[in-house]
Amino acid sequence: MIEDGDRIMVCLSGGKDSYAMLEMLQHLKAHAPISFDIIAVNLDQKQPGFPEHVLPNYLDALGVEYKIVEEDTYSIVMDKIPEGKTTCSLCSRLRRGILYRTATELGATKIALGHHRDDIIETLLLNMFYGGTMKSMPPKLVSDNGKHVVIRPLAYCKEKDLVSFAEAREYPIIPCNLCGSQENLQRKAIKNMLQDWDLRFPGRIESMFRSLQNLVPSHLLDHQQFDFKSINSDSGIIDGGDIGFDKPEVAPRFIDEDEEAPERGERLEIIQLK
Repeated sequence: MIEDGDRIMVCLSGGKDSYAMLEMLQHLKAHAPISFDIIAVNLDQKQPGFPEHVLPNYLDALGVEYKIVEEDTYSIVMDKIPEGKTTCSLCSRLRRGILYRTATELGATKIALGHHRDDIIETLLLNMFYGGTMKSMPPKLVSDNGKHVVIRPLAYCKEKDLVSFAEAREYPIIPCNLCGSQENLQRKAIKNMLQDWDLRFPGRIESMFRSLQNLVPSHLLDHQQFDFKSINSDSGIIDGGDIGFDKPEVAPRFIDEDEEAPERGERLEIIQLK
């Protein structure tokens, strides 16, 4: 994710995640066996009441190189988006373009974003529910303009751990009054659903996240990812074969490594008893 000689532009919003990401990257910079530079960048979108002094004071105290980019995207979004509609799509497009331009100006080789594990799962469900695609946000990928490498150092961190860490570190949190406070966001509904699941079904979120690392294309429906047409009786058993005549069961590959997987006959017996 980070290579020797990198200049990493750390996108700092003033939220818990970006603060934690910056501190983590500072720690890595001090102890990693490679050399890389960090520059924190905040986009001041001129939201009413935005405390402009908070981040400069915090970063000055840390001695971190930084740049505050001032662009009045707030007025543009408020002018273009009808009242009652969500502002996220336009706001994110404007913000993305400005940050890409800034990365080029600063000579950054990587753009670090503070998305965590729960953000990744939320994005997966949003794409499934509303976009008809099974995709999310990877830890590392080239940007959509083809000019930058985007990294997500917190990709495997749980949001609740970041909340606890931010409270312990007493970060000067700056709330987002533009998008974060909208009640009709689809993402907010997904977040509430996942938080409810986490309370009622411990381990479900962890299992969902593991599934993103354990894809089985032969047991899905995308012919571009798996050549279904070429399968014949000589193809042999692929990824355990088709067990459509059996009752559904949890695949052994998703059972916790610390938990001994029961034999196939025992699993079927357990299912039948249920």
